[in-house]
Amino acid sequence: MVDMTLYAAFLIAALALCVTPGPDLMFIVAMGGRGGPTAGVMAAFGVACAMLVHAVAAALGLSALFTTLPTLYHLLRWAGAAYLLYLAVKAFRDRSVPGEGHAAERGTGMRRAFWQGAITNLLNPKVILFNVAFLPQFVDPSLGHVPGQLLLLGGTLVVMGFLWDGFVGLLSGRLAGVLRRSARLNRWLNIVSGTVFTGLAVRLAVASPK
Repeated sequence: MVDMTLYAAFLIAALALCVTPGPDLMFIVAMGGRGGPTAGVMAAFGVACAMLVHAVAAALGLSALFTTLPTLYHLLRWAGAAYLLYLAVKAFRDRSVPGEGHAAERGTGMRRAFWQGAITNLLNPKVILFNVAFLPQFVDPSLGHVPGQLLLLGGTLVVMGFLWDGFVGLLSGRLAGVLRRSARLNRWLNIVSGTVFTGLAVRLAVASPK
């Protein structure tokens, strides 16, 4: 179904992309820093699920709409920036400590981390355009089943990304858990997380579709 030479080249390129720090990875680090290791992993899982949605959309040809409808691109971009600013405000105002509260509250926090990771990725049109530009380079139309090839490539990228992002989220959460034993450091970590969210919002707001 796929050209194995192209697939091998894709694996190398995908690995390089996964380990290169980007907006998703910075977001996951910030989430791990705010909510602990489980929150970091759940945020990574949310991002992975959103990436799977993008992969399916690319396989079905839906992602190409963003290259022909600039207004749709900008609407999604501003929605994503607004959501990140909302998360930044919450981080700046947060006085809680990860791990405190009842089990039900912690469960709600984990679900929140998942959805925040998923929504942040889904509202980033750059991810959509990336799939449109990157995945087709490793597709061989002569083999047929082009949507299937795109889905296989996208699914592979999702799995690789989650393994790396989940590890980073876990690591950042554990490190933050040690630092949060100090109330002053706990407040500082929330400020750092809020600053990261703000920076990502600005980056997305000024991004162009080119």
